[in-house]
Amino acid sequence: MADLFSPEWMARFVEEWNAEPELSEALAEIGFNSTIGYGFPDDEQPRGVLVVENGKAISGGAYEGQELNWDIRASEDQWNKWIAKPPGMMGLGTAFASGKMKFKVGDYGAMLKDPRMAKPFIKSFSVMARV
Repeated sequence: MADLFSPEWMARFVEEWNAEPELSEALAEIGFNSTIGYGFPDDEQPRGVLVVENGKAISGGAYEGQELNWDIRASEDQWNKWIAKPPGMMGLGTAFASGKMKFKVGDYGAMLKDPRMAKPFIKSFSVMARV
């Protein structure tokens, strides 16, 4: 298995993202476009980045200075827990409130208030479990 958020891992994440209709199709319905960074709290920059256009992941790889719409951070331990057992809405809310999940870029509160974005965000964790 490739290291979490490595270029190889991110390439597989692209494939799994696009294979999940509850993620890619749901986001296509709202015209979701975003560049999302993933990484660890103490790192200066995210490890991996996913580019999404109209709900579909078009690329995934190493972060190379792209401008981010979202930059999501958690400890490697925490990411691995979520990958082993994807969280629900309450679990993510608790993780955010307790500081286990941090958004260096992006508005977590606004996203959670919009079910058209919140449900796919939660689904992305079960997609990670398939990588």
